[in-house]
Amino acid sequence: MAEKRDYYEVLGVDKNASEADIKKAFRQSAKKYHPDLHPGDKEAEAKFKEVNEAYEILSDSEKKARYDQFGHAGVDPNFGAGGPGGSPFGQDIDLGDIFNSVFGGFGGFGGGRRANPNAPRRGTDVEANVFVTFEEAAKGTKTQVKYKAISTCTECNGTGAEKGTSPKNCTVCNGTGRVTINQRTPFGVVQTQKACDACHGQGKIVDKPCRHCDGKGRIRRNRTIDINIPAGIADEQILNVGGHGNSGINGGPAGDLHVYVNVRPHPVFERRGDDVWCEMPITFAQATLGDEVTVPTLDGKVKYNIHEGTQPNDIFKLKGKGIPHLNGRGRGDQYVKVTVEIPRNISNKQKELIRELQKLSSDKNYQKRKSFKNKLKDLFGE
Repeated sequence: MAEKRDYYEVLGVDKNASEADIKKAFRQSAKKYHPDLHPGDKEAEAKFKEVNEAYEILSDSEKKARYDQFGHAGVDPNFGAGGPGGSPFGQDIDLGDIFNSVFGGFGGFGGGRRANPNAPRRGTDVEANVFVTFEEAAKGTKTQVKYKAISTCTECNGTGAEKGTSPKNCTVCNGTGRVTINQRTPFGVVQTQKACDACHGQGKIVDKPCRHCDGKGRIRRNRTIDINIPAGIADEQILNVGGHGNSGINGGPAGDLHVYVNVRPHPVFERRGDDVWCEMPITFAQATLGDEVTVPTLDGKVKYNIHEGTQPNDIFKLKGKGIPHLNGRGRGDQYVKVTVEIPRNISNKQKELIRELQKLSSDKNYQKRKSFKNKLKDLFGE
């Protein structure tokens, strides 16, 4: 089996990278290798999975800390001999408990009542990517999002116990998930609390674990949902879909799904804010004499009259032909930049006509050329 690459190397960040930097690097890499952009490409698919695995670890502060200290072994599910929630070095000592016992909660270690391990807890949020075309982003569309999320096990209904059985209160900690121990300190013998080893802090014991979820009560599944992409959404904007994240614990609500919208580039149009820009080539004759031309827009083709004497890089505006304002009224505009194409491979007859045109032309026909000649005259006195 090939050795795993360093997660920081996979995302292209250093160990001092901030949470925002890690997230940005993940977004760029996930977009680069996403299967939708590389259908059938096994190498891209493998890199996409590698990027997701790296982000799953580095985006979680606890997993990141273990990875920084112990490498890939630190984030292995079987890491440590203490079982789930235990310490790899045996009994875990809670310094906060010691200081709370001795100083009554002073020193910023956080006193107060321990949370009920069986209280409902909200599920965490998950992220997914979706790819849409330029037109779909502009006009809105309905699409499917495929992602993975943790769901409550349907076999045990989240209890973790085999169907027909139920968890029992832990007799060691009486269902509290914590046990009190005596410890010798420089200040004498004090009482501290730690997670119960018998139930791993859960307060419940499962005699017969559910075989479907291995007693965890939850299982990671592939999910597919339909979502509406609103008209006017921009590249890399995030849609929040409430209640479609990881399932909650002990009956708590599910987290949310954050959908990153990726807009594919368009061969003709470019978006700037809510305006649409494009370049349109016209002939030398059209620029000189003017002409009616056909201009592409998001709504189809429209006619536009190029005025006589149009210059290269002139810009004209089609009002209201841009992107709809997101969650608002109205639309942006479309701007068309004109490029004048000089003819190539012309015939002798065409050359003759152009030379004739040149003979008949004067500085009054070429304002920029006239201005340039005047500047030279001022500069050199000629």
